[in-house]
Amino acid sequence: MYVLELAFSDDPARLEARPAHRRLIQELHDQGVVVMAGPFADESGALVIFDVPDREAVDRIIAQDPYYKAPGVTIVSCREWSPIT
Repeated sequence: MYVLELAFSDDPARLEARPAHRRLIQELHDQGVVVMAGPFADESGALVIFDVPDREAVDRIIAQDPYYKAPGVTIVSCREWSPIT
């Protein structure tokens, strides 16, 4: 699994890309690719957990979703994660 952490600025332009992003996240969740996703309570960023075999799979998902390149959205980190439960 991989955990993607995002940070948000106050730039409202990111909100234009959010509806399409959320539809894609839902599709990926329905396919079992996204385990969990959502914003932090203070709206300072978000976390997305992917169940994919490698970093290249995450990179392909990032490339197909314009939200990750939208003004006001910064990818803070993408790390492999090994949950125990």
